Amino acid sequence: MVDPTVLESLPAKAHVDAAVFGLRPDYRALLLAVDGIESGPSDQASDALLRSAEKAASEVLGDRPPEALPHVAAWRDAYRAFGSKPQRTRNSLEALLRRVPGGLPRVNRLTDAYNAISVLHLLPLGGEDLSCYAGAPRLVRASGQESFDTVADGIAAVEHPEPGEVVWCDDAGVTCRRWNWRQARRTQLREDTTTALFILDALDPTSDEALHGAADDLVVHFRRLGPDVRAVRRLISGSRTTDEGD
Repeated sequence: MVDPTVLESLPAKAHVDAAVFGLRPDYRALLLAVDGIESGPSDQASDALLRSAEKAASEVLGDRPPEALPHVAAWRDAYRAFGSKPQRTRNSLEALLRRVPGGLPRVNRLTDAYNAISVLHLLPLGGEDLSCYAGAPRLVRASGQESFDTVADGIAAVEHPEPGEVVWCDDAGVTCRRWNWRQARRTQLREDTTTALFILDALDPTSDEALHGAADDLVVHFRRLGPDVRAVRRLISGSRTTDEGD
């Protein structure tokens, strides 16, 4: 387990650039730092959670495509605002919803949990191994020079975002491209991850209350993965920032 001050310091130093709020003044990021997790491979509990998310998504969607949902449509508009084509690079929520008919992926207990919560609460949600971070997370519009550690055609590769693209990054490079499209290999969650950072993204019509509700749900599931789980959260918006412990 990490020192409590370390767990609190990374979200406290996180930053969303004014240029991002210029694109979407309604944007909010809830950062949830969690320690004491006992991860491991997917199991019956994580499978059951994913099955409940699949059932809920099927009921919400009915015969409609994901982009017909207001929550998905808002993110499509946000992607267009910085020059990305949402039909080609889909936000993480839409990408998961499109996988529901064939079944959501089973990855590991941590990833399964946050994918399920993303679908259940209809908001993009990403998870990173906090121990692999170099400095604090920042959401910025890219210069195009930043490095992005990824895999292309099964081979490790370093790519660069498009100038103006909205990216999460730290001192070592981009941790997630196109706001919430694809995460870096360097900070991905693993079966031995014990300390993690989760980023919950919100645009209207998602309310602050709904955003905190998703975080609450996530913490409940993580506390089933370890008796000593600790969590610290921070909500960042264009008008205010709040900090809270769990």
